[in-house]
Amino acid sequence: MSQPSEPTGGEVQPSPAGTPASRRSSRPPRFWEFLAVVIVKPLSLLFIKRRWRGGENVPRKGGLIIAANHLSWSDPVLLSHYLYNTGRWPVILAKSGIFKVPFLGHAVAQLRAIPVHRGSTEATQSLKTAEERLRAGGCILFYPEGTITRDPELWPMAAKTGAARLALATGVPVVPIAHWGAQELLPYGEKKPRLFPRKTFHVLAGPPVDLSKYQGQPLRGSVLRDATADIMAAVTDLLAEIRDEKAPEVPYDPKNAAQG
Repeated sequence: MSQPSEPTGGEVQPSPAGTPASRRSSRPPRFWEFLAVVIVKPLSLLFIKRRWRGGENVPRKGGLIIAANHLSWSDPVLLSHYLYNTGRWPVILAKSGIFKVPFLGHAVAQLRAIPVHRGSTEATQSLKTAEERLRAGGCILFYPEGTITRDPELWPMAAKTGAARLALATGVPVVPIAHWGAQELLPYGEKKPRLFPRKTFHVLAGPPVDLSKYQGQPLRGSVLRDATADIMAAVTDLLAEIRDEKAPEVPYDPKNAAQG
């Protein structure tokens, strides 16, 4: 498959009709994929200027974890467009309440999003489902922070260990991605997007994070924390490159901020 043009954002058009059955199983039904694409791509092209780099670092097949920073409720859609252009269909973990909304919930389920049941006995089910998808060759878009960053300067926060746990359990690569600009389109806490003037959405994907030193070690405690720190350091370094700024040496931790 050809590489997307960078940084101008040239298109890579996956061909559903020519997709092998094994790869088709990791994508939505063709109708729902087509519907999502014809809605999202024109709107994205209309309201967003793209500065996309690093597409060559995203493997075109096989199980894959994408670890990204989280700035806005709009960035899952914008990142999905980027990943689609590399030939991958990103599976997103979404709050379970979304699946109960009429039509939207059905559409999200058809697009193969994974419901996250927080604070319930089903809270671990999302990771189990994600592991099954990864072993079947799917591409999972993870926000290791668990929510939109609360860092005052919008750097990545301290992260949860779910992505690292799945990576070490399955052996699939973790590709770090940083992005910048979605927070200008839809700032945290606002419901109405700021469509004009057009915003620039910067994306930079790096090479897979080297987690080889953790292979074979127990998936608990310091191993998961250290692997998570390595993943988030890679994401943060990419964001520092996009922003051309120095990142904080220690990531913001909302728990510590609350205690302070």
